[in-house]
Amino acid sequence: MHSVAISGAGLIGTSIGLALRRTGVRVHLSDADPEVARRAAELGAGTLEEPAGPVDLFVAAAPPYAVAGVLGAAIAAGTARTYTDVAGVKEAPLREVSRHHPGLATLVGGHPMAGRERSGPGAAQADLFEGRPWVVTPLPTSGAEHVARVEELARLCGATAVRMGPAAHDRAVALVSHAPHLLAALVACRLAAGEEAAVAVAGTGVRDITRVAGSDPAPWVSLLGANARPVADVLAQLRDDLDVALGALNALATDPADAGAGERMRALLAAGVTGRERLPGRHGGRPEALAVVPVVVPDRPGELARLLAFIGEAGVNVEDLGLEHSLGQPAGLALVSVRPEAAARLREVLAAGGWSVHA
Repeated sequence: MHSVAISGAGLIGTSIGLALRRTGVRVHLSDADPEVARRAAELGAGTLEEPAGPVDLFVAAAPPYAVAGVLGAAIAAGTARTYTDVAGVKEAPLREVSRHHPGLATLVGGHPMAGRERSGPGAAQADLFEGRPWVVTPLPTSGAEHVARVEELARLCGATAVRMGPAAHDRAVALVSHAPHLLAALVACRLAAGEEAAVAVAGTGVRDITRVAGSDPAPWVSLLGANARPVADVLAQLRDDLDVALGALNALATDPADAGAGERMRALLAAGVTGRERLPGRHGGRPEALAVVPVVVPDRPGELARLLAFIGEAGVNVEDLGLEHSLGQPAGLALVSVRPEAAARLREVLAAGGWSVHA
């Protein structure tokens, strides 16, 4: 692939441009707001020059409500050999384009499963898609060479292409993205209404659950509206589970020894464990069992970097890293995840190096 035109220079569009520029692909940027496109170009995501002729691939990096219009205009202008999009909803926008261009072989939907809580070109990252799934949603009319070109886009951006039908994609993202985001916001709503003293003692658990609730609401209103039925279906199933939990809790509040209520609660929690274990591990593989080594890190500049450098010099690979901040203390805990066989040695090396390692 030699040339790509990207319409939409927000987080995703600019990140695609940055990723492609690393591989030598010529990227042409545009946006409904010229200032946004200019900022993306300044970051090195591409050029603002109009392509001299049809590019290899046109990417509509627009919200779901605008995708059909952006793709339709580009197709009518003969902008590219192949056309795709990166919207978080697939069925309705692609159906709309197909209605105006029946039998179109050059259109193939796409959706990189990556993002951040921040938006705009300033939040873009060249490695945003590394190791992430990129769902490719061909239409019945999509030609093989055009499907291959969109899959090449995913590969050049460091992602793994996963083929899925548009309707199946929308059901999938309702389950793993859209409904969870809404639930995170609902939990955060309770925090907004909670007593200040209660919120002040919050730990990492509630921070993890509500992390995505810090995102800009505007694009999420668009996504949820465009995928309303699949999201509502997931929420209806969650409502059934909540009804079971409420019934069990009300029974236990009356009689803590109610064995039936306790079993219903246990079954819900056990089903949660099973669901969590089904999530793919790093790079889309099977989940890995990792050992966590908690290390006290003083709250001073450079301490975390010093810890990681020390672990690297010891020849231990860090598989994952989390941070917990101690309430009212000038230190925090670095939760260093390593392979189980390396945990004991890491503890010994850290202790010998003067680091405080928790059990």
